[in-house]
Amino acid sequence: MGKVQKRNLVDRFLGAVERIGNLLPHPATLFAGFALLVVIASWIASLFDISVIHPGTGAEITPVNLISKDGLDFILSKMVTNFTDFAPLGTVLVSLLGIGIAEGSGLIGTILRRIVLATPKKLLTFVIVFSGILSNTASEVGYVLLVPLAAVIFQAAGRHPIAGLAAAFAGVSGGYSANLLLGTIDPLLAGLSQEAAQILVPDYVVNPASNYYFMFVSTFVIAALGTWVTEKIIVPRLGVYDGEEEAMAIEQLTPIEKKGLRYALIASLLFTAFIVGGLIPENGYLRGDDGAILRSPFMSGIVALIFLGAGVAGIAYGVGAKTIKNDADVMKGMSDAMETLGTYIVLVFFAAQFVAYFNETNLGMIFAVSGAEALKSSGLGAIPLMLSFVVVSAIINLVMGSASAKWAIMAPIFIPMFMLLGYSPELVQVAYRVGDSVTNIISPMMSYFALIVAFMQRYDKEAGIGTIVSSMLPYSVVFFIGWSILLVIWILLEIPIGPGTELLVEL
Repeated sequence: MGKVQKRNLVDRFLGAVERIGNLLPHPATLFAGFALLVVIASWIASLFDISVIHPGTGAEITPVNLISKDGLDFILSKMVTNFTDFAPLGTVLVSLLGIGIAEGSGLIGTILRRIVLATPKKLLTFVIVFSGILSNTASEVGYVLLVPLAAVIFQAAGRHPIAGLAAAFAGVSGGYSANLLLGTIDPLLAGLSQEAAQILVPDYVVNPASNYYFMFVSTFVIAALGTWVTEKIIVPRLGVYDGEEEAMAIEQLTPIEKKGLRYALIASLLFTAFIVGGLIPENGYLRGDDGAILRSPFMSGIVALIFLGAGVAGIAYGVGAKTIKNDADVMKGMSDAMETLGTYIVLVFFAAQFVAYFNETNLGMIFAVSGAEALKSSGLGAIPLMLSFVVVSAIINLVMGSASAKWAIMAPIFIPMFMLLGYSPELVQVAYRVGDSVTNIISPMMSYFALIVAFMQRYDKEAGIGTIVSSMLPYSVVFFIGWSILLVIWILLEIPIGPGTELLVEL
């Protein structure tokens, strides 16, 4: 009875969250509304002569009224450049072009199968969670391929298939921000963070690798935590599978697929040699003019390297596995990746206007200075502040699924606010990514949640939202605790969170 009551409580809670989430308009409409609200707020703020003093320069900051002749001129004349100059747009498009080649050729799917098939049974759970985290490099491939494959793998190994599904889903979605490689989410969030940081410091640059050290370590932490939850909580709770679905044999890699992998490996090694050759010599072609790595073509060109690396490996695999027969097949892979971005591009158009208006009106600066003063007077230190921000991000994620959409709203407010308190945009971004990841697996607003329900119903006809949440809630809680502890340790030890990135910033 206790379990039923808990499940009913979860169902009621999620039902309320789902109803609230369904009341929200489309994210693009939401940004259009926010942009309009900023315009109106600029007029109201100008009527009341609101102003603050810039803590760095001592200059008085007053709101700029967009409901004016000059404001109308800005809205009309800058609409196109607000969109085309929006930092995340180009980075995401270019990154996905390369990853589209790798995904379209079959390279990514084959690598996932190869990893899982070669894994001893004792390490099976860890490898599935770990593979799920790594699959984030290639956008939705983890949801579409690895989650159902993990259920098949667990059942083939004589274990409950839903436990395998849960482990993979935990890695793909709960560990969304962690990875050993840079993926599309890194340049996307970095671009939004840079736009927000430039409210205070116009030439501030947030590079896509700014969270790499923290996320590299997080990959192993989340994989270990996900394994523990699966083995100690999920597997005992599910017991022995007695459903109708028969175990399926996982197909081994064909000789031609193995040939494709060899080709991809050779191409990747050659590409890596090209990068290493440009970094090791003091005057290497990927170093800066002064020999530095942090301010160099390597760091500024990470997005281009993601595109080239994924493209080269994908083409090499396609040639070896004969999934790419001509240049048209390469272009098709890139085109297919672009076809999935229609909604994103529409969203970005309105998000770009919102961010531009927010910057032009000085409301972001005014809010940041006022908020920073309030936080200073609260006496909270870095750790309580960051943990509070993790909680806020996790809660917002329950009703708004898109990581980029949330960050486009939150970054212009919280990054300048924390910068005025001395904390770097990169640290704030890390805290956001932790909160944004841990509640993905229990949020009905997550775009692939319905797909996971469908996968689970293959093994449990009665499965619904409550079934998924009761299975995934332990992961969410443990990930939140474990990841927060890692963040606290990082702050206490003052470890850089990425190349050339510190925890603190001086304005």
